[in-house]
Amino acid sequence: MPKRVTAFELMLPAREPETPVYRWIYAALRTEILEGRLRPGSRLPSSRDLASQYRLSRGTIITAFEQLKWEGYIEGTIGSGSYVSKVLPEQLLNVTTARAEVHTFRNGARRTQRNLSEYARRLRWFPPLELRTRAFLPNVPALDLFPTTLWAQIAARRFRMATATLLLGCDPLGYQPLREAIAEYLRISRGVRCSFEQVVIVSGVQEALDLTVRLFLNPGDRLCMENPGYIGASCVFEAFGAQVVPAPVDDDGMVLGNRSVRGARLIYVTPGHQFPLGVTMSLARRLHLLELAEKSDALIFEDDYDSEYRYSRRPVPALQGLDRAGRVLYAGTFGKTLFPSLRLGYLVVPTDLVSVFQRAKAVTNRHAPLLDQVVLCDFISEGHFGRHLRRMREVYSERLSVLLESARQKLDGLLEVSNIEAGLQTVGWFDAGIDDEAAVKAAAARQVQVVPLSRYDRGQPKRKGLLLGFAASIPNEIRRGVRELAIALEDVRKRP
Repeated sequence: MPKRVTAFELMLPAREPETPVYRWIYAALRTEILEGRLRPGSRLPSSRDLASQYRLSRGTIITAFEQLKWEGYIEGTIGSGSYVSKVLPEQLLNVTTARAEVHTFRNGARRTQRNLSEYARRLRWFPPLELRTRAFLPNVPALDLFPTTLWAQIAARRFRMATATLLLGCDPLGYQPLREAIAEYLRISRGVRCSFEQVVIVSGVQEALDLTVRLFLNPGDRLCMENPGYIGASCVFEAFGAQVVPAPVDDDGMVLGNRSVRGARLIYVTPGHQFPLGVTMSLARRLHLLELAEKSDALIFEDDYDSEYRYSRRPVPALQGLDRAGRVLYAGTFGKTLFPSLRLGYLVVPTDLVSVFQRAKAVTNRHAPLLDQVVLCDFISEGHFGRHLRRMREVYSERLSVLLESARQKLDGLLEVSNIEAGLQTVGWFDAGIDDEAAVKAAAARQVQVVPLSRYDRGQPKRKGLLLGFAASIPNEIRRGVRELAIALEDVRKRP
């Protein structure tokens, strides 16, 4: 176990007047060690530093240290540093000690559910991404192909040039040069009608959703979202206490009628590449959606999470570009185009809503990490972002082709894999007689990671299938995944 350096001042409990000083120091340090706040291998502050901090003689501190050393709680010598022993006396005696993270209150009771707010009670667990296997994890780009060396060079250059202004912070809406670069990219590549003043830098779509719901809805208000739809969005809506009205999805996208929209304050939609089914909303359906939103005085949240990657037909402009009434809030993220741990995204808001988002950001997280914003700005403005998108589009197109060809050879009669137009994942539809959850377990046993579509459905799905990510898998891994998935599905189908 490596030794840990304690570079902070120790905060010891107050001394009782009748307790001798050396005994107080000894008991306080022993308690810190036993309760885990000073961990095995941690270096203790020097006797000189402790004496200075608590205005005591150094000899008093040394006396306490010697007692702890004699009892086996610390090791080392005066002058070379003292460390918490790697094995404590209580461990040798098999005595269970209290842990620092266990807290008991005055009445001896643990904190219970009654202390939680209604919001906290409604929260559902939204799991993070885990790269357990390469096939077929959805929503993950090819992380091994990201130009990390180039990113590091830009970051190093920026850190060398760092000024006091850069270290201080920025406007709550974000770093202005980055907002300008994003606005230009969205106007050219996605057909978004905006100026940089309308761009809000957020940590990702989740923060954009959370801000939007808190600013424009009250608990109990109606909102409409696609069914099946994105779990991350429904987690936000339900935790807030909104009344979620599901709208079905067909080959033209979200199906909306006057009844489903009536009274809705917000409509959540993924028109560029519907999640999870992968269809693209038709122009007629988009115009109808905008018309219904204006009639019902509703806002539209357009989540354009991965439609930069298009493999057939011309790019489809954003729904926001058709909006003439200022109804659409347009959100995107760099987690799908670059890498997920880069917690930066954007929200384009109507001009009359800019000030309220600015105030909201100012009282929540103040602004997104500025140094990350600066590096990303350079990555975009120097042309690296565009080149990376073009390269990844070719890579993902090849990987999608490998998946479709392998599926035709190995999964015929088991799973019908859709040939999508855009995105990082596609859908496989089951033939009758295969249970989706059983298929997921059988695939996991063969090192294949798939997600059942039923998990995204509110209610009983009309047809069951699997979500298959292909972007993060090299061709050979895709072929292996298809072979193993075919074996797993055959096993499930044979079961009674």
